[in-house]
Amino acid sequence: MLSVNDRALAISRRLAGAAEAYGVAVLDYENGVTVVDCGIETWGSLEAGRLFSEVCLGGLGSVQLRELHLDGLVTPGVEVGVSHPVVACMASQYAGWAVKAPKTEDSKSYFAMGSGPARALYRGDPIFSSIDYRDPADVAVLTLESRTLPPPAVTELIAGKCGVSPDKLHLLMAPTACTVGSVQVAARIVETGIHKMHEVGFDINTVRSGFGSCPLAPVAADDLTAIGRTNDGVLYGGRAWYTVQTDDDQLESVIEQLPSSSSKDYGTTFGDLFRRYDHDFYKIDPLLFSPAEVTVTNLTSGRTFRAGGVNPEILRRSFFA
Repeated sequence: MLSVNDRALAISRRLAGAAEAYGVAVLDYENGVTVVDCGIETWGSLEAGRLFSEVCLGGLGSVQLRELHLDGLVTPGVEVGVSHPVVACMASQYAGWAVKAPKTEDSKSYFAMGSGPARALYRGDPIFSSIDYRDPADVAVLTLESRTLPPPAVTELIAGKCGVSPDKLHLLMAPTACTVGSVQVAARIVETGIHKMHEVGFDINTVRSGFGSCPLAPVAADDLTAIGRTNDGVLYGGRAWYTVQTDDDQLESVIEQLPSSSSKDYGTTFGDLFRRYDHDFYKIDPLLFSPAEVTVTNLTSGRTFRAGGVNPEILRRSFFA
């Protein structure tokens, strides 16, 4: 069986092995955990972001930097090609692990969003009830979206939930407001479409391949602004293409629900929307979180279905305000 952790470890070691060239820093904890800082106390780089994103995909995806043309708006962006998309995107890349630790006498409380192949060892979030995949690896690789390095106790908690010893755990760190953060969020373009399929009741196990492109959000001065810009890149500039193997009537029943424009909250920058809902993510319509444009080809019939479209005007407001 394919091991997303073994494949990701090879990429993580490549990144760590040329840390200075990639603008990252390697921290070796006393408990044996390896932490690669890709943007907290380092500058990071576009190439570090590309490799970080391929780690998130468990080594089953290719991430490339490209110039995108979006109805008159020219912007840097990423292109992502994914094999084994359900395993790569949903069992690995999806940010489904909320890593939490309460405050103690020795440390502050800790929170980070975890994604990457270690999730396939932990299997702690609900999406795994729909995924028939278990990783046989004895190593764990997790990426954390946070501005704070994890204390040793948190790394041991993560290792324990993955069933590995701390010396078998590799953590890659990046906040949203950094170069690596911008790249890795844009590289989730295929994943967001598959997650939307799952949310509207489509059988994601029929997805055979995925490809996507997404604008690269300019790095913001703070994480809150960066969250808005990176989400806008997906919602208003992201395009995703899929091949599936199913019945046409299954696709016809969901295709119009797949792009972000199907949401009642579509049509404003994510930052403005976030403020409207008092900075509460859970008040935002979950149907918003998907690519701007989705195209699906059915291998069974040879028919192609498309819905949505990019919205460069909102991107201009978000990226260049």
